[in-house]
Amino acid sequence: MEHGTQPGQETERPPPKRPPGGGGWVRAVVTSLSLLVGLVVVVAYAGWRFLEDHFDTPGPLTSPTTVVVTQGEGLATIAETLAEAGVIRDPQLFEIGARLADRARDLKAGEYRFDVAVTPRGALDILTRGDVIAHRVTVAEGMTTERVLALVGATEGLDGEITLRPNEGSLLPETYHFTRGDSRDALIRRMMAAMEETLVELWPTRVEGLPYDTPEEALILASIVEKETGLTSEKAHIAGVFVNRLRRGMRLQSDPTVIYGLEPSGVLGRGLTRSDLREPTPYNTYVIDGLPPGPICNPGRDTIAAVLNPKETEDLFFVADGSGGHAFARTLAEHNRNVRAWRRFLREQRQTDD
Repeated sequence: MEHGTQPGQETERPPPKRPPGGGGWVRAVVTSLSLLVGLVVVVAYAGWRFLEDHFDTPGPLTSPTTVVVTQGEGLATIAETLAEAGVIRDPQLFEIGARLADRARDLKAGEYRFDVAVTPRGALDILTRGDVIAHRVTVAEGMTTERVLALVGATEGLDGEITLRPNEGSLLPETYHFTRGDSRDALIRRMMAAMEETLVELWPTRVEGLPYDTPEEALILASIVEKETGLTSEKAHIAGVFVNRLRRGMRLQSDPTVIYGLEPSGVLGRGLTRSDLREPTPYNTYVIDGLPPGPICNPGRDTIAAVLNPKETEDLFFVADGSGGHAFARTLAEHNRNVRAWRRFLREQRQTDD
């Protein structure tokens, strides 16, 4: 029998030989990759820290400034605008920081105020919160609609022409806030809505037995009371006088209604004459019975409330007393004495002025 492998038996084969230095290049690659990744991490961290420090570093502003961001401006344009205004130093870094914070699309249009040394992060917060500058316009009680429209038309920061023509008495006097770019028509609509809401709210609070049946009639009387006195403490008293006259069928004989019938702006520019009191206009309450056909101005909330809750009084007359208020009377004789006192006061004032 020959020497060799027996049937069914296998010989052990030696393991394959590795080429000399075969594991070295793998280790070298791994080491290089590790170093590269480490370097990238270090650079990224350093960059992140630099950006963080930059965003929290006070900016170059030395005095407060205002910047307008218009609708549709992108992040790059806004960053350039801020840099030109001196709010930030580097628009590119601001843009990068906003994008990394995922706030690039959150910046809102409007007019913004930036304080001294505001940081880039602070500026970004202001823009993303929409902390726009709030402007305001004050409609004084007793202004006619014509004058309110002129006021709104001349108010800076509002856009567009006024196309609305609201009725007299339909605008609530108060202070209205707006942001730059708001439309004038939108502000007028807010004034109209505010008056409607006020009437809806106050009408149910009225006392019983008033000689007017609708909120619109109450508004007419409130406009007359508004023009008669600027003292809140007197409004309910004067309303009570007019209520007494209406109940008795007496004419209101209110000078402001005469003025409005002659000049719808409410500004006559001269004193009333006896012939003015006889002028047959629809608003002249020396000539017509009851209430005029509409308001003569825009009354305030307090005046409307006073007309719905007038003072219980027996007075039927009042006249200015020279102190900014009025003297009230129950009888014509008392009233005539008060009128003589008022005329005497006027004569003394003229003598003093001369």
